[in-house]
Amino acid sequence: MPEPRAITAFAWIATHPWLYPLLEALHVVGIALLLGSLAVLELRVWGFGAALPVAPLARLALPLTLAGFGLAAFTGLTMFISQPGELLANRVFVVKMALLMLAGLNAASFHARGGLQSLDRVARAQTLISLGLWGAVIICGRWIAYS
Repeated sequence: MPEPRAITAFAWIATHPWLYPLLEALHVVGIALLLGSLAVLELRVWGFGAALPVAPLARLALPLTLAGFGLAAFTGLTMFISQPGELLANRVFVVKMALLMLAGLNAASFHARGGLQSLDRVARAQTLISLGLWGAVIICGRWIAYS
């Protein structure tokens, strides 16, 4: 027999006729800002658009990346509090959260070691890891709905 669902103070969010769909749409906008700006900067690390200086491009791209992450995190957390028991019991959600943590650690490591200044092999490897992790996060995010 299935366990009864835990009712939270925020369960109404998941059943609201327009709030939850709006949160999902804003979550996608946040992901697009994050990944789009990140991809442009990471392609520059690989040498694409070499005519563009890295520092000014980073000054443009990184605030967009952070804004996208902030929007995705806020909307994701809001959706999470509407059904925490269900999501924590979902293995794909747990994998998504682990991948998010790894993506954050990779970004922190990239910037701590001066990846934008060195543009070396390690920096290029970290950009591949970054795009792979974010791609896996997106796949898991979509998979949650089907698991």
